[in-house]
Amino acid sequence: MTLYKEMKWIDDLKELLFPRYCKVCRRRLTHSEQHLCVSCLLELPRTHYERTPNNLLMQHFMEWPEVVAATSYFYYDKEGRYSSLIHHLKYYDHPEVGTYLGRLAATELQASGFFEGIDLIIPVPLSKNKLRKRGYNQCDYIAQGISQIIGADLHTHCIERTVNTDTQTRKSRSERWKNTEKIFQVTHANTLKGKHILLVDDVATTGATLHACTSAILKVPNVRISIFTLAKAL
Repeated sequence: MTLYKEMKWIDDLKELLFPRYCKVCRRRLTHSEQHLCVSCLLELPRTHYERTPNNLLMQHFMEWPEVVAATSYFYYDKEGRYSSLIHHLKYYDHPEVGTYLGRLAATELQASGFFEGIDLIIPVPLSKNKLRKRGYNQCDYIAQGISQIIGADLHTHCIERTVNTDTQTRKSRSERWKNTEKIFQVTHANTLKGKHILLVDDVATTGATLHACTSAILKVPNVRISIFTLAKAL
C-alpha cells in the first residue's frame, strides 16, 4: 500500500467514525470542506466594505485621520443562520473556526489592498474574567488566521483591559459606549510606535469597544490603524 493510499484510508476511517458537519446547515462535509459546505460558503452574507472607504464601520472612526481603513467580512444577524458561526467560535469551544474564517477573509480581501502595509496585528483583548471563563480569546484565533495569510506579526500582549466590563449583549447603544470608556491601556508602546496596526475584533455592533481600543492605541506616537472585524451586526 502506497503512503498516499494509506493516508487516504486513515482519513476515510476518521470521517466514518467522526463525521464533520457544516456549522451552518449541518450537512455532512466532504474531505475538502472545512467548517462550511461549499453552498453555505458561497451564500455567506459578505459586506464588501473593503470596496467602500466610507462604509458603516469606518464611520465610527472618522474623527481620527490615523485610522486609514475599516472593514467587516460578513453581516451578523443574531436570528440568522450564520449566527451559528459566531456561537461556535465564542460559546461552543471551537476557536479553530476563528482561524479558518480569518484565513478565508484575508485570502479574499488581499486583492483589494486592504492589508497593504500592515506591520503587526493586534486582537482586541478580553477581560481577565471572560478569558478565565471561556479559556481563550476568540479574537486571537481570528488574528492568527489573518497573520498566516498576510505574513504580519501577531502581538497579543501589547494592549490589556484595565476594567472587567459587564457583557455587552443586552445593553443599549448608550450603555455599551459608557461601559467601554477608558477600559484599555497600551502595555508595550515601543512595539507599536511608528507602526501600521491591524486591530482585529469578532463582531462590531455599536463600535464602542473598538472605539475605546483605538483611542488607547492612538496615545502611542506615529501609529496608523486599520480595523478588521469578522462580522458587522445588523
